[in-house]
Amino acid sequence: MLNLLAKIFTWWNGATIGTLFTIAKRGELVGTDEFGNRYYQSRDTTSYDGRKRRWVIYDGYAEATKVAPDWHGWLRYTFDEPPSEDGMARRSWERPHLPNLTGTPMAWRPKGSLAAEGRRPAATGDYQAWTPEG
Repeated sequence: MLNLLAKIFTWWNGATIGTLFTIAKRGELVGTDEFGNRYYQSRDTTSYDGRKRRWVIYDGYAEATKVAPDWHGWLRYTFDEPPSEDGMARRSWERPHLPNLTGTPMAWRPKGSLAAEGRRPAATGDYQAWTPEG
């Protein structure tokens, strides 16, 4: 029962009932990415410029940074064809795409941060406080 209420009233944690109805009526599944997000395209050309509308249904919490660069290019009509199973060709120096991890246990915590484990390093004595000229 709680899951049904969440589907009806929350848009930020997956698709609502209304969204699922619209997808069933007007959308067709184009693909899924490594994060579990599902990408859709409208069956008809309903946009003002004659192109088929494209959208994403996030797997879990709606976070725009969970869209990989290749799928982002497809969503924004940079690429006509959806990405293949292999994705875009990556350069040797490129890292794999990661969503924004702020606020999660995987977030970066610099040395000395209150959220980081351990103790803050001791002051080195190279700091001199500013005092106004008298």
